[in-house]
Amino acid sequence: MSREPCPRQRCAPRSPRIPQPRGGRAVRAALLLLALCAGALLLAGQPLAHTARSLTFHFATLQIGALLRGTCYLAEEIFHLDSRHHGSFWRALSTCFPPGWQGPLLLICGSAYVALFSDGQPLGLHFILASLCQLLILVLGLQKPSAVEMSEMSERSKQNVAHGLAWSYYVGYLKIVLPRLKKSMEEFSRVNLNLLACRKTWKLHILIPLSCDVCDDLEKADSNIQYVTDLTETTLARAGTKKRVYKHSLYAIRDEENQLWHCAVEYATPLQTLYAMSQDECAAFSREERLEQAKLFYRTLEEILKGSKECADTYRLIAYEEPEEAETHFLSREIVWHLRQELHEEIAVLEGSHPHSPSTALDSAELNLQISVSDLPQPLRTDGF
Repeated sequence: MSREPCPRQRCAPRSPRIPQPRGGRAVRAALLLLALCAGALLLAGQPLAHTARSLTFHFATLQIGALLRGTCYLAEEIFHLDSRHHGSFWRALSTCFPPGWQGPLLLICGSAYVALFSDGQPLGLHFILASLCQLLILVLGLQKPSAVEMSEMSERSKQNVAHGLAWSYYVGYLKIVLPRLKKSMEEFSRVNLNLLACRKTWKLHILIPLSCDVCDDLEKADSNIQYVTDLTETTLARAGTKKRVYKHSLYAIRDEENQLWHCAVEYATPLQTLYAMSQDECAAFSREERLEQAKLFYRTLEEILKGSKECADTYRLIAYEEPEEAETHFLSREIVWHLRQELHEEIAVLEGSHPHSPSTALDSAELNLQISVSDLPQPLRTDGF
């Protein structure tokens, strides 16, 4: 039986770029532009009354546009009262006109415009022209949200595909198996004393290829990965199925020095869903969208697992981008690098010091996978420890 090799200095694998949650830079940019516009307005030297009248009219125009857009949507929603709004007209009305301040603001702006010195043109003509412009914009689709706005809205509301898949994967699988994993590892280790010498590797290593290309047989994906055995099964009654079986496979990973590392490893199965969606025309899911959702899946799953006390120190997420040119043993090298990191962390804990070695003190270009910059320059960590 082989023992786990001692950690050696290794170069970190190229880390994929996982997007951070968007911050408030757009709002700050708007505030800056607002200040510049206000300064330009002051420098223009226009009369105060004329400036105030123009501002109130523009505000009124915006509210007219919002009200007209809501009216057009309401014309559609009244045909779906039973199926979408539980038969309630007021419920449909509130969804078409979500903010309750548009009507009062329009009234205030109109009153302010009348109070200010009119230029002799009828107020009604101004509002008719404003309505005409807003309806043209709506019909021509000139106010549709951009791709960035759509992405931000879906991320903030947590309604994207990746978010649902990550929660389903956690609730329907990881939350069940991870708390029982240490016990299975301990039972196996008592019988096979030398295979799992490093307790830090007693985790489920979850592979997350951002290409979503999941191979059902790891031995075919990389000849340096060899199946050893299955860990103790967990049998539960689940959603009407009696004695549903959950189990993990233990693999031996051969490194470039012909030494063996042993660990439980498997792909994140929801990635197969993303890949299948990108191949099916009915899903209307492009490869670019698949890549974005794969990154969001990783980020969301990591956030969920970090907040789960029962799953703490029982997993390690291994996200990676496959090289453009096929490499025979890329996957085994990726897994071994993470196993070395875990072994190094265990040695550092036993010595009572923080891990620090050339293999883990990465430069800023290699640390783009880190979600929390407060961890720098510690080792790459996705185990919630």
